[in-house]
Amino acid sequence: MEAEAVLEELLALLEQNGVIIRTEPMGGSGGGLCTIKDKQVFFVDAESATADTAALCAQAVRETVDLENIYLKPQIRAFLENGG
Repeated sequence: MEAEAVLEELLALLEQNGVIIRTEPMGGSGGGLCTIKDKQVFFVDAESATADTAALCAQAVRETVDLENIYLKPQIRAFLENGG
């Protein structure tokens, strides 16, 4: 599965769990998860490589989503279990 498809799946998981997704140019750092006014926000760096953003998104998913009780495509579960 390509990095872009993995990233889309991971972003969808975050959204389904109440995380707000924002895409901003941030200089290529990849973005990350933060809390703003009691809401979780994941920033996607529009200037970062897709693979880097997917790895940061995987970390955010592991922190916010109960992965034991949901179905995930095998490729997505493997990506999350292998450290993203």
